[in-house]
Amino acid sequence: MQFSLWQVLVLAVVQGVAEFLPISSSGHLVVLAPLLFGGSANPPKMLDLSIVLHLGTLGSILVYYWRRILRLLGADRQTLVLLFVATLPAVVVGLTIKRWYGDLLESPLVAGCMFPVTGLAILWSLRLPAGAREYQELSWQRALVIGISQAAAIMPGLSRSGSTIAAGLGVGLTRPSAATFSFLMAIPAIAGAGVLEGLSMFRDGEPISTPVPWLLIGALVSFVVGLGAIALLERLLVRGQLRWFAWYCIALGAVVLSWQLLAR
Repeated sequence: MQFSLWQVLVLAVVQGVAEFLPISSSGHLVVLAPLLFGGSANPPKMLDLSIVLHLGTLGSILVYYWRRILRLLGADRQTLVLLFVATLPAVVVGLTIKRWYGDLLESPLVAGCMFPVTGLAILWSLRLPAGAREYQELSWQRALVIGISQAAAIMPGLSRSGSTIAAGLGVGLTRPSAATFSFLMAIPAIAGAGVLEGLSMFRDGEPISTPVPWLLIGALVSFVVGLGAIALLERLLVRGQLRWFAWYCIALGAVVLSWQLLAR
């Protein structure tokens, strides 16, 4: 199986949008990939493409938040400890699920079950009163709570940004701080997952399923689209206008579940 350029472009746009908007990029890729090939299951050998597209969106975070990232090396050094604590649950849960339950991460049926959970988490976060705490003021316990929500979001259909922002609002962060801390947490999470998957592909001797020029184009597209998605989410979050994403995820979950159950 080899991806064509148009399929790479479609998946790159979806990755760039869904990585940052609270609708789950992994869930959308898991659902969309089989549809592009006319099946009901995730196509094999798309690991290299998934890694490259995620690295493209990682670049979006590095560029958009470069000033805050530089401050992590200076005035905000204490935030590095908070990010380390918040990343630990994802490392433990991610390695465990990848080793023992890897098929769950590529299941459209699981994504269909998790999309509504994302929607309900967004609706819950919108009912919370506005917080007053900046992310630099987090205790390690509160950072751990946000980290646990990120670990849960390894399941396809459960949005990482939606879960971590909702958790950040739940522990009293302001809306901009909840978004910023969520995206700063994404840096080690995406980079670590990319390295782990890359080593796995190299160890297993998996061939590259997509021409290298198309991989580079896909990474560029996911990078550019990701920049726009981050800016859009920040504006919508400040205005409290995430409700439509919640209902979208709930409706999408119902559609995907119906599709998967009928296909069995």
